[in-house]
Amino acid sequence: MQFGDFYYPMPVNEPVLNYAPGSRERELLKTVLNELKSKKLDIPMYIGGEEVRTGNKMEIRPPHETSHVLGTLYKGDASHVRKAINAGLKVRDKWANTSWENRANIFLKAAELLATKYRPYIVGTTMLGQSKNIYQAEIDCACELIDFLRFNVHFLSDIYRQQPISSPGMNNRMEYRALEGFVLAVTPFNFTAIGGNLPTSAAMCGNVVVWKCANTQVYSAQMFMRILREAGLPDGVINLIYVDGPTIGEVCFSHPDFGGVHFTGSSGVFNGMWKTIGENTKIYKAYPRIVGETGGKDFVIAHKSANVDAVVTGLCRGAFEYQGQKCSAASRAYLPSNLAAEIKKKMIAEIKTMKMGSVEDFTCFINAVIDEKSFDKLEQYIKQVKKDKGARIIVGGKCDKTNGYYIEPTVIEVTDPKYVTMCEELFGPVLTIYVYDENKFEEALKLVDTTSPYALTGAVFAQDRYAVEVATSKLRNAAGNFYINDKPTGAVVGQQPFGGARGSGTNDKAGSILNLYRWLSARTIKETFNPHTDYRYPFMAVET
Repeated sequence: MQFGDFYYPMPVNEPVLNYAPGSRERELLKTVLNELKSKKLDIPMYIGGEEVRTGNKMEIRPPHETSHVLGTLYKGDASHVRKAINAGLKVRDKWANTSWENRANIFLKAAELLATKYRPYIVGTTMLGQSKNIYQAEIDCACELIDFLRFNVHFLSDIYRQQPISSPGMNNRMEYRALEGFVLAVTPFNFTAIGGNLPTSAAMCGNVVVWKCANTQVYSAQMFMRILREAGLPDGVINLIYVDGPTIGEVCFSHPDFGGVHFTGSSGVFNGMWKTIGENTKIYKAYPRIVGETGGKDFVIAHKSANVDAVVTGLCRGAFEYQGQKCSAASRAYLPSNLAAEIKKKMIAEIKTMKMGSVEDFTCFINAVIDEKSFDKLEQYIKQVKKDKGARIIVGGKCDKTNGYYIEPTVIEVTDPKYVTMCEELFGPVLTIYVYDENKFEEALKLVDTTSPYALTGAVFAQDRYAVEVATSKLRNAAGNFYINDKPTGAVVGQQPFGGARGSGTNDKAGSILNLYRWLSARTIKETFNPHTDYRYPFMAVET
């Protein structure tokens, strides 16, 4: 029984460690990286209280050092999906009825473990498994994931306090229940924080979760799962399995207790999910919640008044940090004719200073793309550019997978604003630029708005305030996260709630209170203290 209003105030964002030479965190991380590489992990699935191993094994290798084996994961099949669902449903009622303070404190403890004891381990596994340099790993798997846990506890605490008004003689209250059934969380390779947030945000609300992470993110996902267990997460609340997409969809979307899906991935996969769920609504106990953050073809447009150095830095960081493998990465840029030559010259010079190599060489800005499939796709785009007359590579373009999946940061310049690399999502270190007439800014804005089906992130660079005003208005629906004089990446929990619309998803804003509403089902309860005992209303009385 609860005898208090347990409220969790707004936290502060987790400070970013700088890992400068000689710093304690740098030396500790070096030790942990050596430790992680010195042993091969045996990585089971986590279903209920069991560590599940199968005969179907898969080696995990660093994308930047494919000769090294970090560990082995055990892949599951449909039987493991069903087992995970059953494990969740078995504990659903107990978990949903657990007091808020006891649910909340599990995730706050996990955040504390991430911030202290396990920080170098979550950073190290992310660096090695997903080929992220120190800074990109730190802001992702440490700071952002810690922020998700702490801020979501605060946001949910706020939701629980939101109550209806009551007229005299009655009391109204709102009860925020878990969804009826289980939630499926499908997470991508590129952010450990997304991998952690999608299952925990739903679980925090009292739901049980089947978590399918990308195989290329298992190395850090299993570390977070171990942290959750140490923090006291009960068995069966979150079940981590390694199963292919079609299998998990076939089992989960045909189950009557399917309550919702929390997804980050490609638009094509999400569209298929939506269609299947729609066709199966007749079998579900309730309409499932469908939440997805999908593709992006994120833009940067510079006005003729823009600061050249700011544009160059915005493009270099926005397009090439983490090898462009961010949903928000700058992928197409529109440069005004009066500044284009200077921007290109400075950008090329900057890109040529970017060192590419292993994450263990802390001087590297660029590392490897995630796997051979991604490498091959990107290489084909680059090869095609070299054949086409309307496009040319102005810097980069070299691809080498001898020792790892390395693709140089590449900039393509096109004469056709609808050229394929201006339209299609590439998800790699490839930026395409188009030069427009400096006096046709509004026409360029229309191009930005109509070229891509996506609407995730975008940025405008301008010192002219009227230009900022026009761009903000004309591009209102072109990006769910819009940046002024900054790169279109790097959303911070609690500061820039993240998500886009159109072909980029349902815009349910991870890192805000909006997302948590999706994992709750409200019940209104009215109690009347002095019930009526006569059906007749005063207006029915006979006139005298």
